[in-house]
Amino acid sequence: MAGGRTERGSRRRTRAASAVVPLPRGGPGDRLDLVRFVPSGRSLLVGFALVAGVLVAYWGARATSVFAVEQLDVQGAPPAVVREVEAATKDAIGTSLLAVDARAIEDRVRALPSVAGVSVDRAFPHTLVVRIAAERPVAVARRGDGAWLVTGSGKVVREIETGTERDYPRLWLTRDVTVRVGGSLPARSTVAARALAAAADAGLSRRVKSVRSTGEQLTVVLIHGPEVRLGAATDLRLKLAVADRVLPLLTAGSAYLDVSVPERPVASSTFNS
Repeated sequence: MAGGRTERGSRRRTRAASAVVPLPRGGPGDRLDLVRFVPSGRSLLVGFALVAGVLVAYWGARATSVFAVEQLDVQGAPPAVVREVEAATKDAIGTSLLAVDARAIEDRVRALPSVAGVSVDRAFPHTLVVRIAAERPVAVARRGDGAWLVTGSGKVVREIETGTERDYPRLWLTRDVTVRVGGSLPARSTVAARALAAAADAGLSRRVKSVRSTGEQLTVVLIHGPEVRLGAATDLRLKLAVADRVLPLLTAGSAYLDVSVPERPVASSTFNS
């Protein structure tokens, strides 16, 4: 009996624990009212009018002189390069800033030999800003009565008058070398240009007059002091940094300083030793 009562009690507790509570259900005619979420005809009309007004204002500003370019602001370039950039972008004067094709202008300016990089921006209401990264000349290439500024990569930046730009060392070319603005010098002359760029980067304290390239050997000629023999065109910055430290230690009559092996610099008072 006790076992029967226990079993029946357990069944009653199980049924009570698993009872289902019914959820309230709406009537058969109930539905979600979506009409109140739909904008009214007046709201739609106002919205379309605002969009149309913005478009009309944009096209009006684009087609009129409200934001016409009146000034070119060329930044980050020396005066000679600024003049070249202004000449290349002068067609933008009078054009609305909204109608300016910045990418086309960048492509046109980037094609200039003296320009390494460019970005164009708008400064409302009337200024077009052209930011320039100019090529860095390291030497004047000379051939006969012609002279050109060249970079450390051997790129010909522009032609200059003979005798000008005296602060740059000279790179002498033979008459059979073809020089074209925007082009590159022959391989041997490019190696010499690299040596001059390395001299500038190494902060060589003495002014460089020129550089000679004979076979695989490079020699930097100083305005005052011995010539610096670099040997092969490798480790140029290291060799020139060593030369800059050793030069002040040499006697006044030294003819050359050989740093082709930078760990063992050698100097002599005669060229034949």
